[in-house]
Amino acid sequence: MSVDLGIDLSAVIVTVEAATPLFLETRRNGQAPALPFGAFDPQTDRTFELALRGWVAKQTGFSLGHVEQLYTFGDQNRATPEDDMHAANPLPVPSAKAGDKRQISVGYLALTPQKSDLDVAFEAAWRDWYVHFPWEDHRNGPPAFIAEKIIPRLMTWAAGNDHRQQRTKLAFGLNDCQWLEERVLERYELLYEAGLAEEAARDASLPALAERFGQPMMSDHRRILATAISRLRGKLKYRPVIFDLMPPKFTLSALQRTVEAVLGLRLHKQNFRRALDRSGLVGGLGEMETSTGGRPAEYYRFRREVLSTRAQQGIATPIIKQAPSGN
Repeated sequence: MSVDLGIDLSAVIVTVEAATPLFLETRRNGQAPALPFGAFDPQTDRTFELALRGWVAKQTGFSLGHVEQLYTFGDQNRATPEDDMHAANPLPVPSAKAGDKRQISVGYLALTPQKSDLDVAFEAAWRDWYVHFPWEDHRNGPPAFIAEKIIPRLMTWAAGNDHRQQRTKLAFGLNDCQWLEERVLERYELLYEAGLAEEAARDASLPALAERFGQPMMSDHRRILATAISRLRGKLKYRPVIFDLMPPKFTLSALQRTVEAVLGLRLHKQNFRRALDRSGLVGGLGEMETSTGGRPAEYYRFRREVLSTRAQQGIATPIIKQAPSGN
């Protein structure tokens, strides 16, 4: 039995604007939203990264800056976005048979400090990532639908299975467990396994769900996006990557709002600023921001030069404690 191997490349391109975390999303011919993606041709593409940059520019008009490899996705029966687009029914995932193509995807993460205007010729737009993961935004407290709708259904699915019950408690911070913002992928995987993610019904060739928890995406692109959010939320605590999302000068309030947007949580203002002072990662510019009409705030910059004299560090995230999502 022989199986052809196909490789496609996908990119999660992230920015934050007005306290909203955005990623670059494409749409083709009215199909489900997708990440920028394209096939890797081993005969003509010199490297994965160069091929990725070419696909992103072609599909979105956006020129990538720094990118880092995120993960390789290669589950058996993985549908390609092209399969989804060209099938008469674009939803089911084809089963693997002798001679079928085994498709893997190499995902990349890129950060940009500002949202670029996109050429109207491209079917691409900047999209709030919480449209796809509404249960992840806790800046105004845990969304009520977690306790009212998600947890009861997960617990029904997990009934009689201690492992499933424990996974649910850990992922959603139930009982004595703490909500950990980095567990984005774990929460999505639970919803998928429990049949609460619309992609699960699609992949099993079942009717669409009566109630949707977050907007689905083409192929496994919501899983790839969840992986990117998990990576970014965790990484900003041990690497100064948050500054890749900031302009050359910024106020401390703007920096805090950006961190909160990424984490989906509120930070303790005084503790956040004390930790910033101790870190030495930012320095005042002696310029004041006055356009808001409120109390003037000083502009700061990222002191990139400190990275050459000591080990890299991230941003402290003193989170304001919240009530648990459910029981």
